[in-house]
Amino acid sequence: MKRLVALAGLLSLGACSGPGGSAASTGASFDTTLPMNEFMLHVVDPAGQAFWRGAGVELTDAGEKDLSPTDEAGWEDLVTAASTVAEAGNALQLPGRARAPEAEWNRLAQEMTARALDARKAADTRDKQAVFDTGGPLYETCVACHEKYVIGPPANAKPLPDFPADVPAPK
Repeated sequence: MKRLVALAGLLSLGACSGPGGSAASTGASFDTTLPMNEFMLHVVDPAGQAFWRGAGVELTDAGEKDLSPTDEAGWEDLVTAASTVAEAGNALQLPGRARAPEAEWNRLAQEMTARALDARKAADTRDKQAVFDTGGPLYETCVACHEKYVIGPPANAKPLPDFPADVPAPK
């Protein structure tokens, strides 16, 4: 009986603090003053690029180069990248961050989260083909959102490089 009472108490606590509570009911407060282009530049883009750099093959003069991770740390980097993209999709829906029309914005953000979680599962199972296969739909979601919500850089922003700092430009 004591176990049943303890279980009922734990379930009651879980119901009070579980998912689905609104920000107002939980006392949560969000600061979404970081400009969208900065959010993309420092959160979404690096995570997406880190995931895509670990998928597929690169064609070189010497032949195909497999881009898949070769060690546990590399696989964990892919899991982290996909997890970050998934949570960024959630953050895009925070009050004050959504763009009009909000329903479409939120749909695309939710799709990004769902596809990033598929990508995370692929990386977590160390499945090279699944990582490649999930990267495409994730990219398609990004493109669909960018086509609808073009968010340009501020006038004083430095132009983005053609390639990440750790990737040499082609000659």
